[in-house]
Amino acid sequence: MDHPELSRSELHRYARHIALPEVGLEGQLRLKAGRVLCVGAGGLGSPLALYLAAAGVGTIGIVDFDDVDASNLQRQILHGTGDVGRHKLDSAADRLEDVNPHVEVVGHPQRLTSENALEILKGYDVVVDGTDNFPTRYLVNDACVLLGTPNVYGSVFRWEGQVSVFAAKGGPCYRCLFREPPPPGLVPNCAEGGVLGVLPGIIGSMQAMETIKLLLGKGVGLAGRLLIFDALEMTWREIALRRNPECPVCSDSPTQTGLIDYELFCGVTRPGEGSLHSAEDFEELDAASVAALLASDTPPYLIDVREPWEWAVSSLAERGARLIPLAELGDRLGEVPKETPVVVYCRSGQRGQSAARQLVAGGYGPVSNLSGGLLSWAESVEPGLPVV
Repeated sequence: MDHPELSRSELHRYARHIALPEVGLEGQLRLKAGRVLCVGAGGLGSPLALYLAAAGVGTIGIVDFDDVDASNLQRQILHGTGDVGRHKLDSAADRLEDVNPHVEVVGHPQRLTSENALEILKGYDVVVDGTDNFPTRYLVNDACVLLGTPNVYGSVFRWEGQVSVFAAKGGPCYRCLFREPPPPGLVPNCAEGGVLGVLPGIIGSMQAMETIKLLLGKGVGLAGRLLIFDALEMTWREIALRRNPECPVCSDSPTQTGLIDYELFCGVTRPGEGSLHSAEDFEELDAASVAALLASDTPPYLIDVREPWEWAVSSLAERGARLIPLAELGDRLGEVPKETPVVVYCRSGQRGQSAARQLVAGGYGPVSNLSGGLLSWAESVEPGLPVV
């Protein structure tokens, strides 16, 4: 006979959960009633969503506006080769439906912004941050603090991963640990710095574990604790965290009581803004402006500061680009003519900014950076150009 809230099929499916004293039938019903929002369906979001679905979490929301790229498949196990080119939300929904048809997947196919974050996040019991950029991390944190919703944080870079729980009742938030973001370009993202494919699987699974414990109300969670995993050394370190009484967001007397412009807060230049960083610095140019300069009678000296393996996939060599990786730029400045305007580019713009600053400091000018990098070029000038 079916349980009134769990079908015979569900009782069979979750039998190993129900056998656990800490879960039981009541706990499984709590999971079924649970609503979890995954911010990102990428490296961290993949194992997270898969394990939440398998565990029977009733409603899984996913925020993602991106398409599946072949370079994702090394770590984003929600998606397969046949999904390349599809919207990640569509691919994820199909995969999770196959894993567990008893769960509901709610897609949010848009970029998370200060204008929509509170509306999207409200109504969820737990929010899980699977992003790889600082503006969204600060946005998710602040929105969770304002809503009183736990934020299960995870990050990966090269061989290291971190996981914690922020904005839990009485606990610290992400701002208590990182009150200010690092300078733009100082910390490359996974696309630029690389990441071992299995690492997001480990950290994303830890995020799923913490989420399930929060829904069940069982165990000792990671609020007030930051776990750091070193895959090369195969070691875990734990750092005790405490709520900052002067935190601008979660203190008893917060100085910030709403959401702000997080790209501005993190010093990120939006593609197409064409801003001048300072009177003696460099200019950000959008892809259309760079294309026009390259087509002119006096084209600039174009430098690609990515790595050789990225250049091998795609480049602007046919438009005169020269490859000088960022790490080699200081030793190869002599190759760059001082009498010619210089334009630099990378994948997304961050390394380009660092290169532009080096060139300005070396006495070169005028210097410009392709805002948004080769990604913006592929979007507006040369659609279909593969960018890894």
